[in-house]
Amino acid sequence: MWRDAGTPADSFYQVRPECTDVPKTRFKIKAGKTLSVRKWQAAFTPEGYLDIGKTLSRIQRGGVHPSIRGEVWDFLLGCYDPKSTFEEREQIRQHRRVQYLRWKEECRQLFPVIGSGRFITAPVITEDGQPIQDPLVLLETNPDKGPVFPSQENSRGYDNGKFSSNTNAASNLEPVKDKKVIQWMLTLHQIGLDVVRTDRTLVFYEKQDNLSKLWDILAVYAWIDTDVGYCQGMSDLCSPMIILLEDEADAFWCFERLMRRLRGNFRCTDTSVGVETQLSNLAAITQVIDPKLHQHLETLGGGDYLFAFRMLMVLFRREFSFCDSLYLWEMMWALEYDPDLFSLYEEPEGANERAEGSRGKPKSIRQCGKYERENMKNGAKNSEAPLPISVFLVASVLKDKSSKLLQEARGLDDVVKILNDITGNLDAKKACTGAMKLHKKYLKKAKKT
Repeated sequence: MWRDAGTPADSFYQVRPECTDVPKTRFKIKAGKTLSVRKWQAAFTPEGYLDIGKTLSRIQRGGVHPSIRGEVWDFLLGCYDPKSTFEEREQIRQHRRVQYLRWKEECRQLFPVIGSGRFITAPVITEDGQPIQDPLVLLETNPDKGPVFPSQENSRGYDNGKFSSNTNAASNLEPVKDKKVIQWMLTLHQIGLDVVRTDRTLVFYEKQDNLSKLWDILAVYAWIDTDVGYCQGMSDLCSPMIILLEDEADAFWCFERLMRRLRGNFRCTDTSVGVETQLSNLAAITQVIDPKLHQHLETLGGGDYLFAFRMLMVLFRREFSFCDSLYLWEMMWALEYDPDLFSLYEEPEGANERAEGSRGKPKSIRQCGKYERENMKNGAKNSEAPLPISVFLVASVLKDKSSKLLQEARGLDDVVKILNDITGNLDAKKACTGAMKLHKKYLKKAKKT
């Protein structure tokens, strides 16, 4: 029987010609499997209500066509309610754009490089709030006209938590006393250092404007989420949003919604990193699914599973090509999809604005992703939040490499090397299928214990 071999999607995310060592993309656009523009548009009623159930099953089968990926992700990540109309979503979109610009302006008042089309990679302030006049910063912030720095205004300098936005010499940068502002300014160069390293193989990031857009979004996010701020790895999660969504504010909100799922991984204390919870869950799953492997890893001193840190922190961005990692993400989100996502994320006053008919209805299992359905069936009575599918994805990778790890790993370096060899050799769809099988198996075994 004739089968559609599929069309490669690489042309949507062009790689710089000199970058020859990037992982090969496996994702192909397949007629009848990939969610196409036509199928996507047909899933809406004339008013704009989306049949999310039908959409999810198509995404689980073959991903999303790159030309509509941004629009689809808005729903998968809970930016919009499928039960809303075109008009309601447009109102939300405009309201959010205004909100983002307000926050960005706050940041610009504090540090005028925000929104200037430039970014910094050297520190601008010390931990006690003293300005650093680094020649690199002077060059980066205004290569043509001299430095752009917060400056003295009416001889007051720092006033009510804000700097003047006048352009002046770096020597006019006033000491900062507000701890929140100091903390935020200390992260700005760290964001810049990560921005220049993020997806540097893509033609898209040859443009300075796109790099500065990524820096701006991450800087604004760090300002509003004081609990988490900025951590390494966030640029890998934010980068696709900028490529997929043309409007900067829309990209910011898509990233903000993704962070609602993942911010727990980035929350740090003096003694622990948030992702450690998921690593201990991974250990518990492996102990149930593959006790021999778990025992072997413990013997090697890897019982904390820190070798899987990166996979969970940036959702396999380094293990797949850029295109394949997007394919993996959308399949994961489609499998995990919960129709209550939008209302869970919105503020109480936002919930009040929703149409009366959308409230109080029981969750329709048809509107849920396959993974979410399994959790509803098996864990609905459990008060603990269900584990994310990403933990089972890592567990399925370990299971696949089990015999190799048991035979060849004589130390943690060997474990890391074996797992690094999977880069570019993983199939996103198979990985999701493996994770789903493992999830079912784990739930069955966990019930017996």
